[in-house]
Amino acid sequence: MATLGKTLPRTAVLPVRSLIRNEGVLKFRGEVLLALDTLRKNPLRSALTILGIVIGITTVITVSAVINGLNENVLGGIRELGSDTIIAYRFPWASLSRPPSEWFMRIFMPQFGSGTADVRRGAYRAKNVILQGNTPSISKIFDLKVAFGRPFNDTDTEHHAPVVLLGYDTTRILFPESPEHCLGQEVTVDGQLFTVIGSFEKRKQGISGGANPEDNIAIMPVTTLRKLYPNKKDYVIFAKAKDPSNVGEAVEEIRDMLRRKRRLANNKPDDFALFTSDYFLDLWNKISGLIFILMFAVASVGLIVGGIGVMNIMLVSVTERTREIGVRKAIGAKRGNILAQFLMEAVTLSAVGGVIGVLFGSGLSLLMRYGLKMPAVLSFFWIATALVLCALIGIVFGVYPAWKAARLDPVEALRYE
Repeated sequence: MATLGKTLPRTAVLPVRSLIRNEGVLKFRGEVLLALDTLRKNPLRSALTILGIVIGITTVITVSAVINGLNENVLGGIRELGSDTIIAYRFPWASLSRPPSEWFMRIFMPQFGSGTADVRRGAYRAKNVILQGNTPSISKIFDLKVAFGRPFNDTDTEHHAPVVLLGYDTTRILFPESPEHCLGQEVTVDGQLFTVIGSFEKRKQGISGGANPEDNIAIMPVTTLRKLYPNKKDYVIFAKAKDPSNVGEAVEEIRDMLRRKRRLANNKPDDFALFTSDYFLDLWNKISGLIFILMFAVASVGLIVGGIGVMNIMLVSVTERTREIGVRKAIGAKRGNILAQFLMEAVTLSAVGGVIGVLFGSGLSLLMRYGLKMPAVLSFFWIATALVLCALIGIVFGVYPAWKAARLDPVEALRYE
């Protein structure tokens, strides 16, 4: 008997717990099916109701995907720039991409960049080509990979040699039949002949979609470019600290050197600007944060409109089903049952809009990434967040109609025609 007494409570409690759990699952399932059946009976009204939610969620998914893609590209470019690289320019920097100009060593070695031009080879023409003039020391700061050929050397720089290295896209525009045979061939830049001595590998994509501007480029010795464009003197200095931990010290040394070179008195502010990768990182974080705020504002309008639509349709539903509510209360339904039913319908309505919005947003993101070649990366975090937002909208905007339905007097409800 002692053994039976010890085992009976354990064997008796487990089926009860299982029954309670199963009953809760069945009840929840029944409420969801009832909510879906209600939506099915009024498809057009339901579709118009969730339109705002669909637009809002589509906006959230699409814009978050674009921001993620831009973050991936911009941060990759900043990492490529290097934490130990310092940039000096005569104006505060406004661009996020690497500028179309030259790069320099720690000592003061000004180089020259002229902007864009057309490069020709016979009937072939590369438009809007970025021209750069560099010294051979550029390789000590940036890893510019040559696919075939060679970079220019000190002899080319000293003799103002008419030689040029072409970008990945520029090479294929001018030599579409055989890019690897461009070496030793001549191209024309502003009426002057240049001999092609090398071609660069494809660069990482920038923040914009489509072709990368840095792949449409022509680089020559800085002395040659200065000779070609003697009146253009837009200087940028790139320096590299010996150790990443000494970047701050290097910045101050460069500032002191430039102030002496520009003969600035002690009481005068700098008439130039110095930047490190942290500057570009902070600038991009501010821009992406602003984009996110604008995205959230646009999406919020759609979601609020959708939520108001959900509340409106649920109030109409309460009015239409007043007699049904009275019957349910008459046969024993409690206020909590009525409240749960209408609240579940509101959440289901919002959830359906959220799922459709996620599908549309994901489809647009994939189209931009693989069809339009734009930077877009889907975020499962934002997909989950969007679905949670839909549930919250259903709860917030569905509480009042559900409360109103639960508060109906059963006698008055049964009399309703």
